[in-house]
Amino acid sequence: MKKRYLIPVLISTVMALIYVLAMIFRPFADFYVRNIFPHISNVFSMITDFFPFSLGEIMIILAILLVIAGIPLTVLLLIFRKKTRRKTAGIAALTALWVLTYIITTETLNCFVMYRTTPMSEQFYISEGHTRDELVQLYAALIDAANKTAPLVPRDSDDRFYLTADVTLEARAAMEKAAELFPQLDGYYPDAKPIQFSYFMSQSHLSGIYFPFSLEANYNDDMVRTNLPDTICHEYAHLKGFIQEDEASFIAYVATTLSDNVEFRYAGYIEGLEYVHNQIYDNNITEAYYLTDRISDQVRRDWFRFLPDTYWEDNKKKEVISTEKVSTASTKAMDTNIKLNGREEGVESYSLMVDLMLDYYFSDRK
Repeated sequence: MKKRYLIPVLISTVMALIYVLAMIFRPFADFYVRNIFPHISNVFSMITDFFPFSLGEIMIILAILLVIAGIPLTVLLLIFRKKTRRKTAGIAALTALWVLTYIITTETLNCFVMYRTTPMSEQFYISEGHTRDELVQLYAALIDAANKTAPLVPRDSDDRFYLTADVTLEARAAMEKAAELFPQLDGYYPDAKPIQFSYFMSQSHLSGIYFPFSLEANYNDDMVRTNLPDTICHEYAHLKGFIQEDEASFIAYVATTLSDNVEFRYAGYIEGLEYVHNQIYDNNITEAYYLTDRISDQVRRDWFRFLPDTYWEDNKKKEVISTEKVSTASTKAMDTNIKLNGREEGVESYSLMVDLMLDYYFSDRK
C-alpha cells in the first residue's frame, strides 16, 4: 500500500484500538478525559476562538457540497477524461480517505471515548437511590426558588423574563464556580457561537450542539434568549469531557444556579423545574401534584419556552423538509448514537439529570 494511503489507514486503526481499550478498560477512559483531553480541548478552543463563526457548521456545509458537487464531477471526469482516469480516481479516493480519517479521529478523541468514563454519580456521590419523598421535596424547593427569583429579573411588557446579561462572560464565570465542585471543568472556554442555519436546529428541537470536529460550543440563534444561560453552560460541559447529556444538563443547572448573576440563577431554576416537573408527572407522583398550584404566574409565563410564539408562522418559507420528518430523523439519529455509545436509555438519558440533582441535594459527596 502506498504511503499516502497507509498513513490515514494507520491513524484510523489506532483510533479503533483506542476506542476498544476505552470500552473494555474504564480507567483508561477516565485517565484520558482527565489528563489528555483537556489539553486537546484548550488548544482547539483557543484556535477556533479566532473565528467569529462556527467552524463546525462550515465543515458540515463543505462536506455536503463535496458530496453534492464532488461525486458528480468525479464521475464526469472519469467518463470524459480517459487519459487522467487513474489520477482522478486516486485523488478522489485519497480525499475521501482523509476526510473519513479526520471524522474518525475527532469523533473518537473528542466524543466516543468520553462515553466510556465513570458516571458522575459514581465519581462524586455516595448514593443508594432516592425516594419519592425526596423528589417531592426537590420539586417544592425549585418552585420556591423560582417564585422568589422571578420578580428580580428583567421583564418585558408581557411580564416575561428577558435576558440582558453578557451571556458568554457570565457563563464562563458560572463554569469557574462549578469547577470548585467538579475540577474537571477547569480550563479555557471559547466564545459560544450561533448557528446560521438555526431553523434546522429548531426543526430538530435542538437548543445547542457540540461539534467534536471543531470543539466549539454552538447554540440555536432562533430560540428564546432566556434559554442561553443553560444551553451555553451545557455545551461548555461537553468541552470539558462531560459528554453524557444528563451530566452536561446537570452541570449547566449547577453552574447557572451558583452564578452571581440573578438572570442566570433564574434561568437555571426554570430549567431544573421543567425537568423535575416532567419527572413528577411522567411517574405519577400524585402526592406532588398540589405543589404545581403554587407556581407563580410569572414563572408560568417563563417556563417551557423554546421558540418565539409566532416562530413557525414567521419562518414557514424556510421549510424545505417538513418539520415532522426532520424532528423524527434527528431524534432517531440521536437516540441511535447514544445507544451505540453504551447508554441503553438513548434520548431518555436527558431526563436522568434529575437523578443527579437528587444526588446533589440529598447524597453525601465522596
